[in-house]
Amino acid sequence: MAMVPRVLVVDDDPVIRELLQAYLGEEGYDVLCAGNAEQAEACLAECAHLGQPVELVLLDIRLPGKDGLTLTRELRVRSEVGIILITGRNDEIDRIVGLECGADDYVIKPLNPRELVSRAKNLIRRVRHAQASAGPARQALRQFGDWLLDADRRRLIDHAGNETLLTHGEFQLLGAFLRNSGHTLSRDQLMDQIRNREWLPSDRSIDVLVGRLRRKLRDDPAEPQLIITIHGTGYLFTAAASDA
Repeated sequence: MAMVPRVLVVDDDPVIRELLQAYLGEEGYDVLCAGNAEQAEACLAECAHLGQPVELVLLDIRLPGKDGLTLTRELRVRSEVGIILITGRNDEIDRIVGLECGADDYVIKPLNPRELVSRAKNLIRRVRHAQASAGPARQALRQFGDWLLDADRRRLIDHAGNETLLTHGEFQLLGAFLRNSGHTLSRDQLMDQIRNREWLPSDRSIDVLVGRLRRKLRDDPAEPQLIITIHGTGYLFTAAASDA
């Protein structure tokens, strides 16, 4: 029997919290609520202590005290929990900053319940797949350039053995690059491979993910060696992958 997905809604508006709790509850989710970042952190810690971890956080960007972007950044350092940001402004800057902080996705108020549930399902499925793959039976490591990729655990390993966790989006982007090494990919093609949704021409989330991945690969954006920007076209990944 599948485990009931546990979701944490973090929003300082009690009306939003109640609406999301009611709607997601009807869809079969175990929904917890918090009104600020401190309550959210306490809830996440308690659930982890009880062995009932939260799989997805729906997080409002504008929270009193510590805001949603700061909480996202802190969570991403220590956790692989899925994070969907909620913003009340249809503002590209919000989306870019949120993805830059490590969020997996975003939704915009007024919320479309059906769209929200669809994105929640997709992200929880990816989180569970990553967790299920992190068991003792590990697949062969993939080598490219000076790096190893442990695909089961979504980790980059450098020549000194230091490990760096990739977010879901970063891992999917790197996978797309490795599958198409030596070929230029447009933003449209990359978006098709890593996101289950249509994207707007103004959506720069691919560029944000590329920037995040470059930093983790220590690929100088001024003179990149692994991910080359092909102006007006897209990106070219130069390193071929092989089994380590």
